[in-house]
Amino acid sequence: MTRIDSLLTAARADGEVESTVQWAIEAARTHLGMEVAYVSEFAGGDSVYRYVDAPGLEHMIKPGDSRPLDEVYCPHIVAGQLPELIPDTSREELAMSMPITHEVPIGAHVSVPLRLADGEACGMFCCLSSNADHSLNERDLQAFKLFAEIAAHQVRREVNAERSTREKRQRVEQVLAEEALNIVYQPIRDFVNGRTVGFEALSRFSGDEARTPDTWFADAFDAGLGHQLELAAVRAALDCADSLPPDTYLSVNVSPTTIINGALGTMITDAARDRRLVLEITEHAAVEDYVALDTALRSLREDGVLLAIDDAGAGFSSLQHIVRLRPDIIKLDMSLIRAIDRDAPRRALASALVYFAADTGSTIVAEGIETDAERSTLQGLGISFGQGYLFGRPGPASGPMSG
Repeated sequence: MTRIDSLLTAARADGEVESTVQWAIEAARTHLGMEVAYVSEFAGGDSVYRYVDAPGLEHMIKPGDSRPLDEVYCPHIVAGQLPELIPDTSREELAMSMPITHEVPIGAHVSVPLRLADGEACGMFCCLSSNADHSLNERDLQAFKLFAEIAAHQVRREVNAERSTREKRQRVEQVLAEEALNIVYQPIRDFVNGRTVGFEALSRFSGDEARTPDTWFADAFDAGLGHQLELAAVRAALDCADSLPPDTYLSVNVSPTTIINGALGTMITDAARDRRLVLEITEHAAVEDYVALDTALRSLREDGVLLAIDDAGAGFSSLQHIVRLRPDIIKLDMSLIRAIDRDAPRRALASALVYFAADTGSTIVAEGIETDAERSTLQGLGISFGQGYLFGRPGPASGPMSG
């Protein structure tokens, strides 16, 4: 274990510190016997103080404060124009020429850049005192750099996460602005009589084939745009729904939070007057407040909207959804359907869900059916509705592709 790893372990085990970074600046300030320690971030043309330890001097500096970069030492240290260790600022001509040295005042200063993996300086790890300290030496600087690296380890994670979120937001905003979202419809069949009973609306995104629809929606929620993207997908699905056979239902995917916040509004209830409309909630969508979700669903269901639980059999969450929400439709996940004709445990679980659906008045729909053997096995278990490549691939509303 490296010295940095050892210190990180100690920092994380100390329940009294706010964070690893806060621990590092407190430890560095105490070790050097200085008055102020902070971690700053370069944001635009400013140095923003993100973490601060300045006992008794909180009126001078606190988290969230900022100064223009051209007023502080930071860019000069990054450029090598000022040393990282300054025991006495009066001996540095550049430091003495800067107003901040006299305004604070700064007598001693130690600061090192915090760098990202690519070497870019993203901020500073700094300690300062109002009086000079001629005892500061190279060994102090090396110890200080150790604390700085502990902080940098966490700062890099935070900066990378912020950048990732910003990039996700930009991509999703571009999709929304350019309406670069297409809807395809996959038929849902009564495979006993061959009749198409409904269609599931599925989103497709242009411009980045490597990113799956699930990834797009996950990124949208990470960036705070999940509801907007879901609403755009539902709106697009409804816009083309008139081209579908009139005696079929339309199923759209929405998250519990989108349902709870009421954003679907009259868009859903108006559409439900023209055709049967089904809201699908995926097994993977967490539900933090079933009471709120049930309340929101109640008004929608009173207007004729049906509820489906998607991905049943893929995990525990779907069973929770089924028990708590009592859906009209239970959709068996394709992972349960795959090779069900050759897998007794899969058949046993599907059979149990069939019995549950019969007792609760739900309808079972099997997803991902690709072979006649799978279809035949499902029919033998008492399931007669399904979708998958065996019956039809997703396609445009004017003519979803048949299998």
